[in-house]
Amino acid sequence: MKIVVLKFGGTSVGSIDRIKNVTKIIISYLKKKYKVIVVSSAISGETNKLAKLTKQISNNFPSSEYDSIVSTGEQISCALIAGRLNHLGYVSRSWLGWQIPIFTSGNYSNSRIDSINTKKILQFLKQGGVPIITGFQGINSQNRITTIGRGGSDASAIMIAKFFSAKRCVIYTDVNGVYTTDPKVVPNAKKIKKISYEEMLEMASLGAKVMQPKSIQDARLNRIDIEVRNSFKNISGSLITKRKNVSKKNIIRGVSFTKNDAKVTLIGVKDSPGVAAAIFEPLFKNSINVDMVVQNISSNKKETDLTFTIKKEDLSKTKKLIKVNNKIRFKKIVTDESVSKVSIIGVGMITTPGVTFRMFNALAKKNINIQVISTSEIKISVLVKQQNLKKAVDVLHKEFKLDY
Repeated sequence: MKIVVLKFGGTSVGSIDRIKNVTKIIISYLKKKYKVIVVSSAISGETNKLAKLTKQISNNFPSSEYDSIVSTGEQISCALIAGRLNHLGYVSRSWLGWQIPIFTSGNYSNSRIDSINTKKILQFLKQGGVPIITGFQGINSQNRITTIGRGGSDASAIMIAKFFSAKRCVIYTDVNGVYTTDPKVVPNAKKIKKISYEEMLEMASLGAKVMQPKSIQDARLNRIDIEVRNSFKNISGSLITKRKNVSKKNIIRGVSFTKNDAKVTLIGVKDSPGVAAAIFEPLFKNSINVDMVVQNISSNKKETDLTFTIKKEDLSKTKKLIKVNNKIRFKKIVTDESVSKVSIIGVGMITTPGVTFRMFNALAKKNINIQVISTSEIKISVLVKQQNLKKAVDVLHKEFKLDY
C-alpha cells in the first residue's frame, strides 16, 4: 500500500475557499494512486480563541480540561475537509485522536505520541476511504485527551507517517519552503531544495518558523523525510532528509537569528568549584533556558565575570532568583535587552577550515562587535547589538554566497 501523509496548517484551512483548495490537493494525490492520510490543524486563530475562553473562566484552569477545550478546533477543520470530499464523491470521514486511538504520555499540553493503533485506519484505507485525522492530540493512560504542544499537528503527521510506514510526509503551509534566511530581512534569500535534519533542527531552534524543533527531532529519530510545500502555489518545496542525501556544495546552508534575547552578566563572582552550577541550578528548576555562556577569570584568579543569555520574558524572574541565591557571591549584576543572536548553520563546516575566521572577519568589516560566541558541530552563533541585526544577517548571507 503506497501511503502518503498530508498535513495542512492553520492558514491552509483558514477559510471555506481554502478548505476547498485543500481538497483539490488531496484529490491530486488520489489520482496518482496514493492512499492518502490527512492531518489537519485547527483553522488559524481558533486555538487562541479557545485558550482565551479558559482564562475568562479561571486563571488556574485545570490542565486536563484545557486540553479538552483547545483540541476541539481540529474537529471543525477535519469535519469540513471530510464533508467537502464526500460532496465531491469521495469516501471520507474525520477521526479524532481517541477514536483511532493515538496514545500519548507526558504532561498535558506538552505530551508525546508513544504509539498508534493502525487497525481501523488501515481498514478504512483498504475500503477506499480518505481518513482526515485531527492533529495536535491523543489520549493518555487515564483515557483523557492530551495535546502535543506547539507545532503539535506537525508532530502528529510525522508520527502517523512512522506508524503507517508512509512513503512521504508532506507539510503544507503558507510559505514556499525553507529559505536560507528570512526573506523579510534579506530579500535575496533563496529556497533550499534539500536540507538535513540536523541543519533544519538548528535553524528551527534559532528562530526559523517553518517547523517546530520537536517535530524535526521526531522526523530525524524516525528517519521520516519531510517535504515542506505551499498550499496556495503548485510549486516544488523543500525536502528535509538524511545528511547523506544533502549536497555538500554549500558550506553554510542558512543564517538564522533571534530577537527575544537578553544578556545577563554577573561581575566579580567569587570563583570556586561548583559556582557555575550554583548560579544555574535555580534557573533550571524554574524552567528558564540558558543559551550562550562565557566566563572570564580575573588576573588574581579569585573572581570571575560570568555572562549568559536567556529569553527576554525570563529576565525579571532570573534577576530575582540570582539576587536571593545565597549560594553565590558577586559584586554586581548587569543586564542588556538590546541584543540579538545571529547564527550560521551548515554540515559543510565540519570539514572546512576557516569558516569561523570568515564569519568574524565579515562582521568586523562592517564594524559589528561580537559580544558572546557559542559553537556546535554545525553552527556558530554570535551575540550582537540588536540595531546591527539586519546588517549582520545580510553580510553573512553574502559572505557565504547564499544569495546566488
